[in-house]
Amino acid sequence: MMSDRLEQLFFKARQQELETQERQLTLIELVEEILRSRTICRPLVGNSLSQAQQQIYAQVKTQLLSKLSEQIDSYNPTQISVKSWMTEIRLLAIRTVLNDEHLKQLALEIQQQPPQTKLRRHLLGELVEAIQLSGRLGHPHREKFVPEFYDLIYEEAVVRTLTYVCKNIDLYDAERGQKQKFMNWVNFRLDRLIIECRREFSEPMMEDLASLDQLENLPQPESDSLLEQTREYIVSDPDNIFEKEHIRNRPDANFRAIALARFNGQSWEEISADLDIKVPTLSGFFQKSCSKFRAKFREYTSP
Repeated sequence: MMSDRLEQLFFKARQQELETQERQLTLIELVEEILRSRTICRPLVGNSLSQAQQQIYAQVKTQLLSKLSEQIDSYNPTQISVKSWMTEIRLLAIRTVLNDEHLKQLALEIQQQPPQTKLRRHLLGELVEAIQLSGRLGHPHREKFVPEFYDLIYEEAVVRTLTYVCKNIDLYDAERGQKQKFMNWVNFRLDRLIIECRREFSEPMMEDLASLDQLENLPQPESDSLLEQTREYIVSDPDNIFEKEHIRNRPDANFRAIALARFNGQSWEEISADLDIKVPTLSGFFQKSCSKFRAKFREYTSP
C-alpha cells in the first residue's frame, strides 16, 4: 500500500544523517511517492504533460523537497499521522507554486487546443482543480452576509464560476487591462455570481433560514421570552416532529439536534465538525426546516 511505502520512506529519511547524499536520495524518492496521489499535473492517457503542466510539476517537486528537508525532523508523528502531514505539505507546496502566472499559462494552453477534444477537456479539468488548490479564489461581499447565508451562496457561486471558466475560456484576454491577471478575470465573474445567487434567494426564504437566529435580535424583554419559548418547544418536541425531520440517511442530524446546538451557541463550523456534514448541507437543511415549521413556531409563541 502507498501509505505503508510513505511511512517506510519517511522513517528511513529520519534515521539518516543530515545533509548526506543518502538522505537526499531518500527524500527525492519520498517526494515522488507523495506526488503519486496528486490531483493536478496528471497527463491524459497516451499523452505526456503539457508545457505548462511540466513547469508546474517541476516546481512543485522542488518546493516539496525543500519543505520536507526543512520540516521532517521537527514533525511529531504522535500529533498527526504521517499520511495526513504529508498531504498538508503537498498542498502547501502546490499552493506556493500555483501563482497567477502558472494559472494563466495553463489557460493559454487550453485556448490553443481545438474545441471538443479530449486534451482540451482534460486540461480544463486540470485548470479547475488548480484554481481551487491555489487558494486564489476571492470571497467577495462576505461582510454583507450572515456567515451561514454566505457559505450557502458562495459554494453555489464557485460552482457556477468554474463552469463559466470551462465554457468561456476563449473569452479570457491576457492582454486586456494593466495587470492582465488570470485570477482577476475569474474573481470578477465570481463577484458577479455572488450577487446573482443572492438575488435567487427570495426574502421569505432568507427569513426562514434566519428565523431562529433573529429571535436573538428582538428588542428586550420580548427576545428572552420568545427565545425561551421557542427553545422549550423544540426541546419538548411534543409531536415528535422536530426529531423526525432529518438529513437523508442521518437520523442523528435532525432538526431538533441542530437547532438546539445553535441555541447553545455552537457555530455552523462546530456542528459540521461534530456531525461530519458540510456547512452548506446543514444550513440548507436548516433553511428548509425553518420554513416548514414556521407556522408551528408562530402558533406556539403567540400570546
